Amino acid sequence: MKRVLIYLYLIIVSVAVMAQDSINVVVDSHNHSGDSTDVFFRHLSLNEVVVTGVTGDTKLKNATTPVTVVSARDLRATPATNIIDAISLQPGVAQLTTGGGISKPIIRGLGYNRVVVISEGVRQEGQQWGDEHGVEVDGNAVSSVEIIKGPASLMYGSDAMAGVVILHSRPTAIDGTVNGSLGSEYQTNNGLFSYTVSLNGNQRGFVWDGGYSGKMAHAYKNKYDGYVPGSQFREQAGRLMLGVNKRWGHSRLTWTAYHLTPGIVEGERDPYTGELISATSDMKTYGKTLPFQQVKHYKLVWDNSLYLSSGYLKALVGYQQNRRQEYEESADEYELFLKTHTITYDVRYVTNEFNGWKLSTGVGGMYQRADNKGEERLIPDYRLFDAGFYTTASKTMRNWTMNGGLRIDHHRIHSLGDKLSADESGERGFTDFHSHYTGVTGSLGAVWNASDNINVRFNIARGFRTPNMSELASNGVHEGSIRYEIGDRHLKSEYSLQADLGMDYTSRYVSAQLALFANTIDNYIFTRRLTEEIEPGYLTYAYTQGDARLLGFEVGLDIHPFHSLHFENTFSYVYARLLHQPSDTRYLPYTPAPRWTSELKWELSHHSHSTLHHTHGSNVQGRLKPRLNNLFIALSTECYLRQNHIYRLDDTETPTPGYMLINISSGTDLNIRGKKVAELHVAANNLFNRCYQNHLSRLKYADINTVTGRQGVFNMGRNITLKLVVPFSFTCS
Repeated sequence: MKRVLIYLYLIIVSVAVMAQDSINVVVDSHNHSGDSTDVFFRHLSLNEVVVTGVTGDTKLKNATTPVTVVSARDLRATPATNIIDAISLQPGVAQLTTGGGISKPIIRGLGYNRVVVISEGVRQEGQQWGDEHGVEVDGNAVSSVEIIKGPASLMYGSDAMAGVVILHSRPTAIDGTVNGSLGSEYQTNNGLFSYTVSLNGNQRGFVWDGGYSGKMAHAYKNKYDGYVPGSQFREQAGRLMLGVNKRWGHSRLTWTAYHLTPGIVEGERDPYTGELISATSDMKTYGKTLPFQQVKHYKLVWDNSLYLSSGYLKALVGYQQNRRQEYEESADEYELFLKTHTITYDVRYVTNEFNGWKLSTGVGGMYQRADNKGEERLIPDYRLFDAGFYTTASKTMRNWTMNGGLRIDHHRIHSLGDKLSADESGERGFTDFHSHYTGVTGSLGAVWNASDNINVRFNIARGFRTPNMSELASNGVHEGSIRYEIGDRHLKSEYSLQADLGMDYTSRYVSAQLALFANTIDNYIFTRRLTEEIEPGYLTYAYTQGDARLLGFEVGLDIHPFHSLHFENTFSYVYARLLHQPSDTRYLPYTPAPRWTSELKWELSHHSHSTLHHTHGSNVQGRLKPRLNNLFIALSTECYLRQNHIYRLDDTETPTPGYMLINISSGTDLNIRGKKVAELHVAANNLFNRCYQNHLSRLKYADINTVTGRQGVFNMGRNITLKLVVPFSFTCS
């Protein structure tokens, strides 16, 4: 408790010091400037936000499906270890974690290959089917995030059954300007240190953008486990974009490289002391300790857009290479090496609006090849081909917007099991097979703009997903998730039918959102635990399927009685069950616990540029005195209710107790002569150092501590984050 009070004191004192020259201008009315960085102003202009995950560019108020937008400033203000961690508290969104640096997006209780992640305009293809694989994208290169909740197979093809996470890169610079930034971050719990530099410009239509970032962290700690061996990681990433912006359109070529070296948390314990077993005595090392993974992802994307008199033609072609290696006995020789090549393409034509109509049609798909290069193999070599054709239409009539469309997909996958018939001992092998899948999907929705303050939306959509190779043919140890997995090549495609009903209300004093959904999934694929042990020391899981139904809602309420104060609350709930099953197999495994989040945010100052230029006399020192803009302090809570809705058969899952985390944060812009020269953020997460296990943590099922009786590894304890961003810009002729 003494340490908590010290942290609180330091944060409050830092805010007081930053605010001493600004506190006298606290605004207690709703008068405000048009600065888009003003939090309150963003609430009033919410309906003017443009989203891209539908037919062309559409205002948020006219989107029939639930869409959440996370701005660049919100991303910078959120303490996180990766980009999915940064958006995991958005309504209806959760994350499945394995250790400190690996997170996978979960939307309304569905994840893995049911969520499509779009980066640089193309779908991210790594190894999203595995528990211990995150999204191989540099969060520092992401400008904003768009989250589509619900089946989006219409635009994004098979796999977008749960929704889509669109990671937008930085927008191109204005002609004649060069912009850049330097940034750094430090976290106290795991010693995370990161740095980033970026530079982009536009010279008479020739555009470029480059960036490099690095991140390293040692093992994280909590009160029950101490330091957690294997939770350290290192990350490096680079990005380069070259292109032209002209009146006829644009053409851009983007290259990205992402390297991640995460440790593997095995969770083994000493049977006498109960302590976690580590290969090193130095828990604060940033170096590699066995076992660990080496994940490399390379991407090349050619993005073209041609403006025509009646609309525009867009063509995207991408190549990705994903290399995953596991090192268990030696840091110089890998045991597992899976190399994946993916070519994706999307060509679409979108019309301009005419008589309230907007139409689009396109074709998209991918070719994928995966090859094993190591002695150990989890899945066989395979070849995959996917193609889809789609068309959409939207119609605007006064205060109504309606849209819909159809898509047909064909998916073909070939397991090269004959080339990998058995391992060295001849005990395990893979079967050679071909599988073909064809699916028809569609959606129909409408939005009623009842007034300037109220929007009501309804949407019904059919989703489709084919089994991936892991589900069809796994036969090996998943080191990172501490289990042996068995696939089933007879699995059928998943089909979903989801209905959404929502309402948004925005006023001067209150903003509220309500979103209800009902989703029925035929042939839902999941893993269940088996009692027999194939590999000593590893639990055995097999893929199976059954019909499922998911019901749930998200509700949000933001009360802002005056300009400087916001009280924001959200609640997310998913009820997911298997149909026609007894009590021990009634519920879908790995369903997020009900979650309530709350934040009380006080904005201490908001200066207009005229205020920043105001000085008394001609005192140069007064003109150069730093001023603060967008200064805030916030107190927030994350409350997770007990999750009893679990798949109990053979201890596949165990209940997770409820818990509450308290966080505090503060941030400000530092201005000199009316120009922002720095952005500062400080935050304390899990302020009271609560020991807890998130229901979606894969480490929850590691070894039992024989001394305390607790099973698994617990999540990170108290963590203080300090972040500094220094932007710069200049004009060029």
